Amino acid sequence: MKPDFSLLLVLLTGLTGIIWLLDSLFLRRRRLDREVRKTGQRPRDPVVVEYSRSLFPILLIVLLFRSFLFEPFKIPSGSMIPTLLIGDFIVVNKFAYGLRLPVLNTKFVSIGEPERGDVVVFRYPVDPKVNFIKRMVGLPGDTITYRDKKLFINGEEVPRADQGRYSGSDVKCDTPRADAIRYTESLGEVQHDVLVHKNSGSRGQQWVVPEGHYFVMGDNRDRSNDSREWGFVPEENLMGRAVGIWLNFDYRKGCGDLSRIGDGIH
Repeated sequence: MKPDFSLLLVLLTGLTGIIWLLDSLFLRRRRLDREVRKTGQRPRDPVVVEYSRSLFPILLIVLLFRSFLFEPFKIPSGSMIPTLLIGDFIVVNKFAYGLRLPVLNTKFVSIGEPERGDVVVFRYPVDPKVNFIKRMVGLPGDTITYRDKKLFINGEEVPRADQGRYSGSDVKCDTPRADAIRYTESLGEVQHDVLVHKNSGSRGQQWVVPEGHYFVMGDNRDRSNDSREWGFVPEENLMGRAVGIWLNFDYRKGCGDLSRIGDGIH
């Protein structure tokens, strides 16, 4: 079972905070008085208290930053190529769609709403312990049609421009794809690149997005496990919007691409 880092961080923060607080309020003075009367010297605090006092502020800062501001994620698959590559380490804006309590994921402050074209991180509806990243395509009430590898929203075809064959040769560590065609797609004001593989099936179908849910797709359209397979993303599963790349290193191939550091995600 994959460990829940958020839960672990909350538990460690709470535990160290409780130990430090109990010792400060009730135990430390009695311990000092007893030892001073017995030996005339001021004793050292127990190891567990010293560690708790040192770790609690650090853990609290990490918990607050990770839960309410920004959180790092690593891209494990090629479903978002060419926008995101395997080995990209990205930063996710956690407050873009409102503040949520860690672990419980309950929204307590509403700030913004997802927009079509956003690259979003969310808890996989099939297994909420797994985090997914895809592009926001359909908002509540939209009718999404995917036909002949073309995307339609509410009956209108999404504009795209053919950029030719995608070889991956312009990006270190990327793998050439003999049948991949690159398009520049326009989702509202957001322009981004997608890949379509000539030798893959279309997976054509039509969906109506229910209220409180969203329809997401990978930019690597024929190599993505997304809403076309398993349905819609509930609003409560949204975790944040991907905003930038802070590192690229593919452990499997043992190489990285420093030129991607600092790139924004569009």
